[in-house]
Amino acid sequence: MRTSIALVIVVAAIIYAVAMPATAMPGGWEHIGNINDPKIQGLGRWAVAEHVKQAGGRLRFIKVVLGTVQVVSGFNYRLVVEALNGAGKKDAYKVEVYEAAANKRRKLISFAPVAEEA
Repeated sequence: MRTSIALVIVVAAIIYAVAMPATAMPGGWEHIGNINDPKIQGLGRWAVAEHVKQAGGRLRFIKVVLGTVQVVSGFNYRLVVEALNGAGKKDAYKVEVYEAAANKRRKLISFAPVAEEA
């Protein structure tokens, strides 16, 4: 009986490991399903404010429109945010933010305008 239970557990573990999609494993990038989640919008708002603090200029956060997340020893976020520039024009920016799992500290990794396609 114990051998049967052990065999079932081993088979279930193998099926689970094979069936899991690669994007769900740590290190893979996953699409953020609910981009309107207050945490995600807050992260975008923080990224714009942090960029203004570091680089100067005048940007005003509008919203996060797209994003992916990667589980590491915390979370890497790649977001596309919309913000108003100093002239009042809406622009899109690619943002990368790292958030530590233990203490929730954030670091702005990159902040750049989205290149317009011709």
